[in-house]
Amino acid sequence: MQEDFQKLIKSDRYQVFLLSCPPSLPLSFVRHPWFVISKRGVVSRYGVTANPGMYGMEGGHLRVNGLPPWRGLRILRSMRNWGYIWPVTLHGVLEGREDSLAARMVECIENSPHNYPYCGHYSYIGPNSNTYVQWVLDAFPESGLKLPWNAFGKGFKR
Repeated sequence: MQEDFQKLIKSDRYQVFLLSCPPSLPLSFVRHPWFVISKRGVVSRYGVTANPGMYGMEGGHLRVNGLPPWRGLRILRSMRNWGYIWPVTLHGVLEGREDSLAARMVECIENSPHNYPYCGHYSYIGPNSNTYVQWVLDAFPESGLKLPWNAFGKGFKR
């Protein structure tokens, strides 16, 4: 699966990938989204996690490269074995060259750890991973990227 996604990377472009998978059981009826960005071939993952210490990291809930870019979440969170992970869904890709919408969106996502207002807050109903992704998408409605209907928390407003 990772090889399939890796083939989409273009080293001469700015790219924004919107991906999601179910979260760990028993919440697998909803979606957990994140962005993978490629800045002319340099790939990074941006997403929000429920537990700021998850995967051995400390700090706020917004993570940069907390997991490999294309990896889904564990089906059972308590399992240490990464052999049981949810498949990843690609919801859309935006790409362009310098001064494109994709380049502006990459810049926004790269700056989001400093600008996203809920880095230190998390709730299953919002703010959560869907709130973060929707916050970015709201800044770029012309991107055409959209979260699925079961991305609970995308409508969170304080």
